[in-house]
Amino acid sequence: MNKVKVGIIGIGNMGSGHCNTLISNQVPEMELTAVADLKELRRNWAKENLPESVTIFENGDELIEAKICDAVIVATPHYDHPRLVMKTLEYGQHALSEKPAGVYTKQVRLMNEAAEKSNLVFAMMFNQRTNHVYRKMYELVHGGSLGAIKRVNWIITDWYRTQAYYDSGDWRATWEGEGGGVLLNQCPHNLDLLQWICGMPNKVQAFCHIGKWHDIEVEDDVTAYLEYPGGATGVFVTTTGDAPGTNRFEITLEKGKLVCEEDKLTLYELEINEREYCYSATEGFKKPEGHYVTLETDGKNPQHAGVLNAFAGKILHGTPLIAEGIEGINGLTLSNAMHLSSWLNIPVEIPFNEELFLSELNKRRANSKLKKNVKETVFNTESSYGSEKKQ
Repeated sequence: MNKVKVGIIGIGNMGSGHCNTLISNQVPEMELTAVADLKELRRNWAKENLPESVTIFENGDELIEAKICDAVIVATPHYDHPRLVMKTLEYGQHALSEKPAGVYTKQVRLMNEAAEKSNLVFAMMFNQRTNHVYRKMYELVHGGSLGAIKRVNWIITDWYRTQAYYDSGDWRATWEGEGGGVLLNQCPHNLDLLQWICGMPNKVQAFCHIGKWHDIEVEDDVTAYLEYPGGATGVFVTTTGDAPGTNRFEITLEKGKLVCEEDKLTLYELEINEREYCYSATEGFKKPEGHYVTLETDGKNPQHAGVLNAFAGKILHGTPLIAEGIEGINGLTLSNAMHLSSWLNIPVEIPFNEELFLSELNKRRANSKLKKNVKETVFNTESSYGSEKKQ
């Protein structure tokens, strides 16, 4: 095999973007072989925009069962991700899942177990890990030269959405159709980066406001407090209702502070570890000396194409993935913990009771109402695909 024959299940906003990436040869070792979508509108789009060599199926099960692909990308609504990934692996095909890995961790844990038994490649589309700024943050934090993390703050409120966005699909912003709001739809990348760079907290207290700024049944405004095993604390704030919004990610460590804002990363490095300085300094008010450091990165940010090239490379050559599929459970654990904390109005320890979470989710699904008489809208993928602003 010198090219991976790939099928895409779900050719809405994300799936059609992946189609365009593949047919424009941004992933030389992959060949788009098949697509599938339940909606006739999207299948018609495929007929009009994709090469005649691409086979079009009416659903993902048919695509998988046809066994004409070496690998499958799952880009469907969230609840279907684990089921379709598991079926793909069962039929001997490699799998890549769009984010989030699923809606609830119990379901995703089963998917991970199936992947580990399969001996096949399983990847997650965590394309923000390819961003040179976040890669540099990971390198600096995990390198150890700045000491342990003391505090983490991420204000990510530039996910602005109108009511028209939420009205663009009957499944959008419903417990039954989507499984959550801003945490599950807009923030999986942020939550993945948070745990990838800073590690997993062991306790979460969150306040998820349901339909605060929009006429929806899921959360559109969240503030969460995090506690980490080593004593560090954090705050995560997000919404789809702020204009203008903010995207500021701060990590305070024993020997400095990293700030990522507007795609720029700055480091203020202390001359001495603050923990050492605190107990050795003789003056009561004087802060430890420090200086700004000019950080160098490779400037690369290949996004979705980077993840797809790495997926092909893993299949063909055994080279590393951007994100292993089994890592998808980590960010989902954070969003599940935030939801559960807010629903019960208590702090939630991680790991939490997965059966309790599912029970609480199912209560909300039972009362969920898909919107009626909605004409499905697919937004412009050319202007939004690379920036994740279409979710």
